Amino acid sequence: MTVSSPAPIITLKNISFSYGNGPALEDVSFNVAPLDYVSIVGPNGGGKTTLLKLMLGLLKPTSGDIRIFGKSPEQARPLIGYVPQQFQFDPKFPVRVIDVVLMGRLNPGTPFGGYLQNDRKAAMSALQEMDLADICRRHFSELSGGQRQRVLIARALASDPKLLMLDEPTANIDVAAQNELYEFLQGINQRMTVVVVTHDASFVAAFVKSVLCVNRRVVKHPTSEFTDEMSTDLHGGKVRFVQHDHIHRTTENGESAHD
Repeated sequence: MTVSSPAPIITLKNISFSYGNGPALEDVSFNVAPLDYVSIVGPNGGGKTTLLKLMLGLLKPTSGDIRIFGKSPEQARPLIGYVPQQFQFDPKFPVRVIDVVLMGRLNPGTPFGGYLQNDRKAAMSALQEMDLADICRRHFSELSGGQRQRVLIARALASDPKLLMLDEPTANIDVAAQNELYEFLQGINQRMTVVVVTHDASFVAAFVKSVLCVNRRVVKHPTSEFTDEMSTDLHGGKVRFVQHDHIHRTTENGESAHD
């Protein structure tokens, strides 16, 4: 008896996209399975963030079809938690950690601050998962870079998503905070699919299950097949890389470019 594979969470078929001055992505096709943990890597300007925005429905493809949970990206948006690369805030405005996380419970037409008991319960649950419940009343501006990123992940989790997407979540935080963040994401991956855009090839092999190599075209690899030679070819030069054999081994040969 043949056991059928579960339906993919994400399906892209023959996707192309152009900003008007030439193609950013060409003929992109791949699937992402339930509970996969995918890193999108590639050179500066190769199309990593563009690909993420297409899957979020923030951009529309020039051609091809995108399905998220069998729906269009716009229809699937309530099922997606999103952590953007930049979070703009006024450091002089005394917004508390709990207030930032509660933003993840806002719906169109819901006034800011009009939260129900279930909203506050969901926000506190997300903070507990990110080990931040004890600082929920602190001002966001008082936190370290790593703590701020975990708060933004908690904000995404508060919406009870089935898919989590993050754009460069480790930008501008130190190595210790990066490793801590990766470990939290591994825990989240036990119950939902995670897709991360990153410039750091060391992240790819040490933590994720699949790699999407993006440079106008896209090739998907299991992590076990992704080598430092592939990373060098993709970026056009040497990058920092960690081989993943269930034991972390780090070699440092320089830094990859930011997207």
